Amino acid sequence: MEVTIPQPQALAPAPDGVLQVATPGFAQRVMALPAQRKFMLGGGVAVLLALMVAMVMWSQQADYKILFANLSDKDGGAILAQLQQMNVPYKHVDGGSIMVPADKVHDVRLKLASAGLPKGSVTGYELMENQRFGVTQFQERLNFQRGLEGELTRSIQTLSGVESARVHLALPNQNGFFREQQKASASVILSLYAGRTLDKGQIAGIVHLVSSSVPEMSPKAVSVVDQSGALLSAVSESGDQSGMDAQQLQYVRQMESNYTQRIRDLLEPVVGSDNLRAQVTADLDFSQVESTAEEFKPNQNAASAAVRSQQTSEQVGAGSGAVPTGVPGAMSNQPPTPATAPVNGASQPLQAAQNGLGAGGNSRRDAVTNYEVDKTVRVTRNATGTVKRLTAAVVINHITKTDAKGKTTTEPMSQEDLDKLTALVKESIGFSEQRGDSVKVINTPFQPVKDEVVDVPFWKQPDTMDMLRTLVVPGAMTALALIVVFGAIRPAINAAKPPPSDDKRLHAVVDDAQELPGLSNDQEVLPALGAPTLDSRLDAARKLAKENPVAVANIVRSWVNKD
Repeated sequence: MEVTIPQPQALAPAPDGVLQVATPGFAQRVMALPAQRKFMLGGGVAVLLALMVAMVMWSQQADYKILFANLSDKDGGAILAQLQQMNVPYKHVDGGSIMVPADKVHDVRLKLASAGLPKGSVTGYELMENQRFGVTQFQERLNFQRGLEGELTRSIQTLSGVESARVHLALPNQNGFFREQQKASASVILSLYAGRTLDKGQIAGIVHLVSSSVPEMSPKAVSVVDQSGALLSAVSESGDQSGMDAQQLQYVRQMESNYTQRIRDLLEPVVGSDNLRAQVTADLDFSQVESTAEEFKPNQNAASAAVRSQQTSEQVGAGSGAVPTGVPGAMSNQPPTPATAPVNGASQPLQAAQNGLGAGGNSRRDAVTNYEVDKTVRVTRNATGTVKRLTAAVVINHITKTDAKGKTTTEPMSQEDLDKLTALVKESIGFSEQRGDSVKVINTPFQPVKDEVVDVPFWKQPDTMDMLRTLVVPGAMTALALIVVFGAIRPAINAAKPPPSDDKRLHAVVDDAQELPGLSNDQEVLPALGAPTLDSRLDAARKLAKENPVAVANIVRSWVNKD
């Protein structure tokens, strides 16, 4: 009988009497591996599964955003405790910032606001809500003062340019003597944002806010200081402000900017936006002048004159006989003539003459008339911020021309064109010789601006750094997975692979298949004979001859008989 024995496969009887080789399964080959290979294969598969799970969890990780920043330690601890109760994941970064998932930022803020968080380092009138039983009058007054300071601090911190503030109130004790009563005072310390300033109007608003919040506090008793120690609320005793304040400087800048923009709007369509530079300086007069004038008119005619007061006194007396009076002569012997007023016309006759008294009676008449004197009072206040003088300087680049070959050349403008542009500039700013305005327009070539290119390495660029930060985690996981696959799993799988098939067969002739070791009717598998090489097959044949010499002899006998 012919037997085919490829190594290291098992032998099985076939119907035609030829022994076939039965290939073991993958599980059997894995179980036949050494313990070290089994450990490498199992550990590699476990690590690979862990990396896959970590990659999935990392890809599904939510993006975190800042919930609150610049928190005090007290508020930060309270917020973290509340987040733990709400089962909200969070991250605490340096600088007092707390980060939560981006999709939960608004919801968490609203829930924390309903819980009164963050309270802030400044406490207000909530101090009065936690009053303990048996509080003394001094402690109650001190808590009220602290609450008032906290409320004023919160109000001042709402201003756009104020980063933080502190308010100190000096509230004297009230006593029954009004003359000995002391006035309250206050001090405000402001910490402004970088590059921010407060004008006098805003400072006055802070002063009046503090003074109006405390009874009987004068605005002069409020001092405002910035973070550098400069006194912002300083006002001279006379009330005069020397120099220009912030509003006046802002008005000057606005006027100069308006005049400059007029010139640009007018000349840019002609010469181009990159070929024009203009600057206007405005000299404004902010002095306040007030003049008062009184004018008196001469006496008017009788019809238009206004009588202010009039007094008339008459006295009439009768005598026993004619008493000669006056200067001796013809004039004293004649009766008196009626008196006439120079303004009001003829006077009325005396009552003595009307009563029939003769020349012997005594009479006297006094009349005083006062007229209203015309007076005109004129008060003139000059407007502030009037333009005293304007100075405009305009620089225009040379004209750029391109020929038919594409060559670019520059040439200066003609004097006629410069005169036209100068006239346009004068008209745009309202040029006036009486004020002494000055306009200068020159034409000169501009120097090209060379952009300094900073040679930043590719790996230091912000985009590259962000990309590396994004890819570092998945890249590390992928590299570790490759190391596990090629270092542990692949060698174990290669060791468990079946040996390659070989056309060379080991032929043996036996009389009875049952005589072969390890063969039976139920097709038991023979033990492996080693690697499928020529030397290993020879070694296996020698081993078989030593263990079963009878079987080998029968095989050799069958070969000889068959041949």
